[in-house]
Amino acid sequence: MLRGQISDALKDAMRAKEARTVGALRLILAKLKDQDIAARPRGVTDGIPDEEILQMLQSMIKQRRESIALYEQGGRQELADQERDEIAVIERFLPRQMDEADTRAAIGAAIAATGAAGVKDMGRVMAELRARHAGQMDFGKASALVKGMLG
Repeated sequence: MLRGQISDALKDAMRAKEARTVGALRLILAKLKDQDIAARPRGVTDGIPDEEILQMLQSMIKQRRESIALYEQGGRQELADQERDEIAVIERFLPRQMDEADTRAAIGAAIAATGAAGVKDMGRVMAELRARHAGQMDFGKASALVKGMLG
């Protein structure tokens, strides 16, 4: 479903002659093709599922945010702006991101579901969160919250 939305968005952007959007969508589709090829040895022949596509999109956003910081340190504002434009295109395909209150509630539910008692159970809680909230949560921030709630 997500794969089709990305392809349709590319066609629309090409018709509208939106060069930056077309470029960003082509980057997404190229990364998606790489992921599909990498998944073949695992027996995934129809392409990766939407959950993995969401994780891929999250990682693409994270990479771009890191690049923005580096470009701004180097005084390359035009490249930082290009990365921001790509983030905006990628975010169109992600579900609404959870705010901190929703994230804390989800973490509480995951802790209860896994029966986690301490920091040593953090891996189980994070796995539960990834299974339930892929694409909706910043797992870097969630990790720190989980650690604080378990510690």
